[in-house]
Amino acid sequence: MWLFTRYGFYSVACADKPDGTIDPATLMIRSRRRAHLENLKKRFPSLAEANVVRLRGRDYRWRLFVAKDHWVEVISELAQEQEWSNFKNEAARYLGKSGSSYTHALHKVWGTMNDLQTTEPEPTTAL
Repeated sequence: MWLFTRYGFYSVACADKPDGTIDPATLMIRSRRRAHLENLKKRFPSLAEANVVRLRGRDYRWRLFVAKDHWVEVISELAQEQEWSNFKNEAARYLGKSGSSYTHALHKVWGTMNDLQTTEPEPTTAL
């Protein structure tokens, strides 16, 4: 799952067990920026004890490993704090100047997804 929030961008996937199989009870909250994980830890007490792990040579360098039930609480709170009508503007407001590269990336993602919409043929009947 990819998750874009006013705190940062995260890619969430199940962690691996020592034997290499998937551990559905433990998640990796992965990020391209350490600050994004630190923002999440500051906001959500259930994540405060999780250590930010740096893995060189991985597609997502920074990670938190958390129990799935803790992540479910975080996602619920993220939904509850929704109070804006324009996400890109909220991210820019919340992160300020220090988040300018992130908000720039958000605009690029918006453009890419807009292209996906505009290349889809219009349905022949109204929905």
